[in-house]
Amino acid sequence: MRISELHGRGRPVFSFEFFPPKSDEGARALMATVADLRDALAPDFVSVTYGAGGSTRERTLEVVSRIQSELGITSMAHLTCVGSTEADLCEVVGRLIGTGIENILALRGDPPKGESEFRATAGGFAHASELIRYLEDNYQVDIGAACYPEKHVESPDAESDLEWTRVKVESGASFLVTQLFFDNARYFAYVERARAAGIDVPIVPGIMPITNVAQVERFTQMCGASIPDALHERLDAVRDDPAACMATGIEHAIKQCRELLERGAPGVHFYTLNKSHATRSILAALRS
Repeated sequence: MRISELHGRGRPVFSFEFFPPKSDEGARALMATVADLRDALAPDFVSVTYGAGGSTRERTLEVVSRIQSELGITSMAHLTCVGSTEADLCEVVGRLIGTGIENILALRGDPPKGESEFRATAGGFAHASELIRYLEDNYQVDIGAACYPEKHVESPDAESDLEWTRVKVESGASFLVTQLFFDNARYFAYVERARAAGIDVPIVPGIMPITNVAQVERFTQMCGASIPDALHERLDAVRDDPAACMATGIEHAIKQCRELLERGAPGVHFYTLNKSHATRSILAALRS
């Protein structure tokens, strides 16, 4: 099923994001985790992040295809411009479509490890909007794109960042998924600005359950998101207590998601980090 159709059913759309495992054992564990979440929570769809090269890319293609074909869950493949020519991307998209994938999250991608800035591959694309236009013009797939309530870390200001998002939608993106955030005011202000700019597609909040303080600090520093002071103080107090940290993170995420849904968010996309406990607890509370 296409994700745009899921958003047309008049109820919140819940989805989970996973990253590709690095080994056969990891692949088996991930499939078991996804099956467990399917049986317990029946997500509307799942997505798998994209490794730009070599075995990681192959794992992405394998896992996203198996989730859809073996577990019967609508799946969305991430696709990036990193290290790929147009011909490379054509080959990847052809393989995805050949296994029944109808949904692609089109991203520019981060610079390769060890490099400080993104450089387009010769014969490839420099921006997510170019990849989106290529997919829109050549394939019958649903296309999603990323957006940034606190702006992309490379954008000079919020206005230019929003303009790039508008270009993505004009190029063919039928829904947007936000970067992680922990302050709902950021999301609602962003949606208001997006609507004023003529962006009318679903803007799905991306939520990362906090299970490790140092880890979430690294993530927010990398992506430019912020942790509200009050939440950071609560987390810092339980930094060395894993159980208390997880409980604090789950409590915050439940409150965050409830407010988002009550105020009209079209659903929630959970960044699971390939773990099921926190996501299970949050979604079960939302559905109770």
